Amino acid sequence: MGKVRYDCNIAVVIPCYKVKKSILKVIKNLGSEVKTIYVIDDCCPEHSGQFVEDNCLDKRVVVIKNTENLGVGGSVLVGYQAAINDGADIIVKIDGDGQMDTSLLLNSVAPILKGQADYTKGNRFYDLSHITNMPPIRIFGNAVLSFMTKLSSGYWSIFDPTNGYTAIHAKVASYLPMEKISNRYFFETDMLFHLNLLRAVVIDIPMDAIYGDEKSNLHISKIIFEFMIKHSKNFFKRIFYNYFLRDMTIASIELIVGLTLLLFGIIFGSINWLSAIENNTVTPLGTIMLAALPVLLGIQFLLAFLGFDIANVPKLPIHNHLPEKKN
Repeated sequence: MGKVRYDCNIAVVIPCYKVKKSILKVIKNLGSEVKTIYVIDDCCPEHSGQFVEDNCLDKRVVVIKNTENLGVGGSVLVGYQAAINDGADIIVKIDGDGQMDTSLLLNSVAPILKGQADYTKGNRFYDLSHITNMPPIRIFGNAVLSFMTKLSSGYWSIFDPTNGYTAIHAKVASYLPMEKISNRYFFETDMLFHLNLLRAVVIDIPMDAIYGDEKSNLHISKIIFEFMIKHSKNFFKRIFYNYFLRDMTIASIELIVGLTLLLFGIIFGSINWLSAIENNTVTPLGTIMLAALPVLLGIQFLLAFLGFDIANVPKLPIHNHLPEKKN
């Protein structure tokens, strides 16, 4: 990453739920570059927040106890808001279960400090030699979720979307519509959707996952259909916002023309195909071509739109250009 000065106000947010046995070690491993550590007790049945208050002498620690369970996303957003209010420059989110390497924190914030990114996230798939340490179901689930995230968020160059090791510039975080972001398992991917609407630059940070005896509460089989619905909603919202509401480009025309031709070809071809079956007749070659040509052209226009969308990933960090958000 090169030499970077870490004299800015870096805050760490740690959402806590059933992490009593590991939370103190996570806090202890955070280096001196971190100015404030927000421990968010999300109505933890183990009373992790109180445990930290009673057993941690680190003066950087601020314990916040949620009055109701908000989920990991809701807890992170509570920490974001507290860090913003306290004047943080960069906010890093780390889990309290000890599965994230705290020594990578400087790697996460460096691109933001260098003005190369607004938001960074971990990616456990850079080093292929370590992927064998990951359970097969997680590899498959990550591949599926990553592709859906690319479609819905518009960030085509990232992977491992549910990775919770993240860093964000506080100014960018202040512009997020926190009341609209999903509070639970969809939090990380929903964050990417809202960051794209802000045109924030997001990059991946290589990391290795640490798997101990902790059991993940995220079961792919239980959330895959819920995620598909939410991804679909975000995809259509993003396309409408970026290509019709806020801007009109050649890609907007390609999308309209492509969908029109494709639908016409499918509907026209289906009607004539069913009519031929019902009447036991042979469909004329001209009719077949009249159905096939719009389908082929429609696919070409949609592929052109997809190419434009892939190239339209935000490239200019926005945190240096955003005005201070007024409360």
